[in-house]
Amino acid sequence: MHRPGPSMAGPAPGPELDAVLAEAVRGTGASVGLAYVLPPGERVLQIAVVSGVVPQIAAPWARISLDDPIPVADAVRERRLVWLSSQEDVARRYPRLGVVLPYDFMLAAAPFPHGTRVWGGLVLLWPTWHPPELSPQERGVIDVCCVRGGALLHEAAGRGARLSTGDEPRVLPPPDAPEPEPEEARAALDFARRIPVGCCALDLDGRITFINSAAADLVGAGGAALLGARPWEALLWMNDPIFEDRYRAAVVSRRPTAFTALRPPDRWLAFHLYPDDRGISVQITPLTGDPGREVAEPERLPSVGPGGAGALYHLTHLAAALTETAGVGDVVEAVADQLVPAFGPSGLALLTVEEGRLRVIGHRGYSGQFMDSVDGSPLTAQTPNVHTLTDGVPCFFGSFEELRSAYPGAVRYAERDAWAFLPLIASGRPVGSMVLSYDHARPFPPAERAILTSLAGLIAQALDRARLYDTKHQLAHTLQTALLPRSLPGVPGLDVAARYLPAGHGMEIGGDFYDLIRCDDTTAAATIGDVQGHNIQAAALMGQVRTAVHAHATAGAAPSDVLARTNRLLSDLEPDLFTSCLFARLDLAGHTARMATAGHPPPLILHPDGRTEAVELPPGLLLGIDPHSAYSTVEVPFPPGTLLLLHTDGLVETAGTGIDEATAAVRDCLARAPDRTADEHADALVRHATRAATRSDDVALLLIRHASGTPGQPR
Repeated sequence: MHRPGPSMAGPAPGPELDAVLAEAVRGTGASVGLAYVLPPGERVLQIAVVSGVVPQIAAPWARISLDDPIPVADAVRERRLVWLSSQEDVARRYPRLGVVLPYDFMLAAAPFPHGTRVWGGLVLLWPTWHPPELSPQERGVIDVCCVRGGALLHEAAGRGARLSTGDEPRVLPPPDAPEPEPEEARAALDFARRIPVGCCALDLDGRITFINSAAADLVGAGGAALLGARPWEALLWMNDPIFEDRYRAAVVSRRPTAFTALRPPDRWLAFHLYPDDRGISVQITPLTGDPGREVAEPERLPSVGPGGAGALYHLTHLAAALTETAGVGDVVEAVADQLVPAFGPSGLALLTVEEGRLRVIGHRGYSGQFMDSVDGSPLTAQTPNVHTLTDGVPCFFGSFEELRSAYPGAVRYAERDAWAFLPLIASGRPVGSMVLSYDHARPFPPAERAILTSLAGLIAQALDRARLYDTKHQLAHTLQTALLPRSLPGVPGLDVAARYLPAGHGMEIGGDFYDLIRCDDTTAAATIGDVQGHNIQAAALMGQVRTAVHAHATAGAAPSDVLARTNRLLSDLEPDLFTSCLFARLDLAGHTARMATAGHPPPLILHPDGRTEAVELPPGLLLGIDPHSAYSTVEVPFPPGTLLLLHTDGLVETAGTGIDEATAAVRDCLARAPDRTADEHADALVRHATRAATRSDDVALLLIRHASGTPGQPR
């Protein structure tokens, strides 16, 4: 499970970021605004500030992985503005978002950039009466606010501020309403009380802030009892997700909406909701005859028990998120991020079975020390976890007394007072268990038990797939590691380092390779390449290419001949995959490097005086296309103190950045501290690559410094 990095020393940039979001909302006329931060070293966006909605509505997106198909993740990852002009556009391009917010709105998402890094993102929503495109003025406001946000977060991180947001985002207050004169306020109150039409006011959280006597009579409750309560929670006959759904629709879309409800035994009421930035005005009128002819009753939602429409959408979002998870860690993150807000447990733990024992694979709301005491429990233990798993029957305990009565040895964590133990069973096989704990006693009504049990089934299937994925991923990683050099040979006079950086998410095996070959006491050869594709075939071909290049290099062939001979071999193999490759022969005594390339990115040179340049080589055709291709050798100076960087295209191909710009950034990284050792340069380049936008390809690096007279140590 993902955990935030260590806390930094300084305070978080709260008021300043609040001001950025407030300016963006005010300057664009947006109805809803969200500001996200991306803490250093993290790949999860966290909501820091909310405007125009309560955090509960935004909870499904409180934490967003950069790999998630969500607008703000795309905006941050690709460093671009994402614009959605309609509900249809949302449903088509981002179905998970459309499922959880099935309302009419327009949306823009943009990154908080600074230099080569993105520090977070901005999300704005408008009602559908907004024009179908952003105006130049609105785009200008968004650009200015995003630049301010990026600079602010960059500066805050630089002074050691903590960028992680904790449990709850900050909520900006609604805009101030004109303050009425005392006599005007009394007259308005008298009017609202006298009017025979029922009316009430809700804040953005859905709580009743005012209700007149006519409305209280219509709903059959005292006005004093309803103040501060949500109608669908205070009135049993309104305990249906459709009522909360209409409130959510009004808040998100800022459009009037209506529904009808039957107050038992036979009184139909029509509710008209009129939203604005401060809350919702509700008009309640009695109906006669067929209510369907007077007010169109919206499509009803299935009842989900406690949690209402919010829980329903959380769970739908979880189901959609689980279909997109890959490894076990992804499943744990999705479950914790969606289930906790939907049902409000204080703690969640997921356990699997390994070699006859329960193993904790993720948790939230528990200390690591406590989970360590649970981890490794044998399947013979007399615990609710084990019984739930072995019997395949969920257990619910509404209080600690119930739990202690059934299991006298049960250990209470903190002041938790209710528990749900749910078996995770996939294809008839137990794969683990899920534990939810609550701070207060809880009845667990049948509807809630049913949906939690169903969810456990979905989670079990996702975990089963994820464990298989992780096994295959480990196999792929082992294969790829075996095909790359375990270590680089020691060559007197050379300081060398290599790094391999996978693209990240996914099980695919990369085809990038590198090698350093010692030819004699004063000569070495270096090669780097990239086989087309990310699969077993690419990895197998990568091994063949590396072996062929190694053999021809050892035989003393010139760089152009090494590539030509390897190319003929690949053409004979007919692999249907093409390979880029760069080969260099290094003459340490003659202080020269002779190179040839087959469609590979040019190497970079850091000169002893700190200058950097890209070596211009005749491009050459990729290996495996034409068996008769010829390649050219170019000789460049390689005096002591010179650093040669060979790399694959993943280093300079990032979304939203041109290759020339990305290459210039790499050269700047090399030139920033020219006296670094090869290892130190390699680490700096890895940090540079991970700070940049998400890469779609692996990165291989081979750094070679002619070490005589430099800080580098030959090895």
